[in-house]
Amino acid sequence: MQAQHIDASTLKQWLDNDEAVLIDVREPAEHKTANIPGATLKPLSTITTANLASAGNKKVVIHCQKGARGGSACQKLLEELDDDSALEIYNLEGGLEAWQRAGLPLGKSGGKVLPLDRQVQLTLGSLVLMFGLLGYFIDANFSLIAGLLGAGLMTAGLTGWCGLARLMAIMPWNR
Repeated sequence: MQAQHIDASTLKQWLDNDEAVLIDVREPAEHKTANIPGATLKPLSTITTANLASAGNKKVVIHCQKGARGGSACQKLLEELDDDSALEIYNLEGGLEAWQRAGLPLGKSGGKVLPLDRQVQLTLGSLVLMFGLLGYFIDANFSLIAGLLGAGLMTAGLTGWCGLARLMAIMPWNR
């Protein structure tokens, strides 16, 4: 079974008609910065079908910043479901960014936190640059660490699981 996709305007209609439950799978700091009004926060690392007991017979729509984490959450939930489950799971295509592009209302705290994916990109980019320069100027063995970081990026891209993203998610500024 695969998750179905939904666009922002259809989701807005479902929410207005009380046909769906909206789950935000981003991290707490991201949710505080900007969110879809009425969304319940359940970070990707904690979401299970047990969290969805309150959905009743409503459709469950998952969202994140751009859609990738939402897709991972949908897949995780679908793997937990029984074949005879009546639960309908949808991923908001384009995530919060698509909601915002559609001109739909956002809840904002006024705080600024970089999205988790950008934090990971900045951290890895800095580390690869640093170890590349150390490898060039100090000792070639430092280049091996840059290579390992690249292998980690490839693994994250292939599997959808990023250890650095999990680590960054528990950092104090992301709480």
